[in-house]
Amino acid sequence: MAAGESLLVLGVEGIGEISPGDDLAAIIAAKAPLVAGDVVVVTQKIVSKAEGRMVRVDTSDPDAKRLLAESESVRVLRRRGDLVVTETRHGFVCANSGVDLSNVAEGWAALLPEDPDRSARRLRDGLRARTGLEVAVVISDTFGRAWRRGVTDVALGCAGIRAVVDLRGTTDALGRELVATEICVVDEIAAAADLVMGKARGVPVAVVRGVDPLMLGRGSVTEEVVRPYGEDLFR
Repeated sequence: MAAGESLLVLGVEGIGEISPGDDLAAIIAAKAPLVAGDVVVVTQKIVSKAEGRMVRVDTSDPDAKRLLAESESVRVLRRRGDLVVTETRHGFVCANSGVDLSNVAEGWAALLPEDPDRSARRLRDGLRARTGLEVAVVISDTFGRAWRRGVTDVALGCAGIRAVVDLRGTTDALGRELVATEICVVDEIAAAADLVMGKARGVPVAVVRGVDPLMLGRGSVTEEVVRPYGEDLFR
């Protein structure tokens, strides 16, 4: 997204309720006004539903969600009341291992996709097969931040777009060399898309148009965004 350029962010209406086994690529291709170079942002929730990553949980049992979150983690980092902050098998550090009871039927919980990057690649391939267009895909979810209040959407997986753009070695507006600037483009795109999708509007897909073509290409959240344990100052 080069400075001075504009982006168009479109919410995709009419996706409807998603069930295990549904063909997300076909559903999105039928509803989204796509052009080549678009970035399609899809919420984790409908990806998990389509992939059957749903489990029953007794919502009247205060320990049930906690135990489920722990079973989806490789380690528990913090506890506070009913909240646990965990590290998932993907390497994500988040509340309750991403286990979510919102926007799902009573008595069910949605788990994170087993491999969000792979899910994004499959969806991108499916959209290409149905539309003939080269588009990128970002799978988004809502995360909190350790040092800031409020939540924002971030990318869990991506395909067809570089997850991080490394600006080290380039210069700023005053000609000084940038020595530490790496931009997590896919998180920025996920957050922008959430502004039109919302949390309760029933709009789980958005199209972001106008992304700099130089940012399109192979990308992986797991490989590029997740900070290796040895670089983490807080675990």
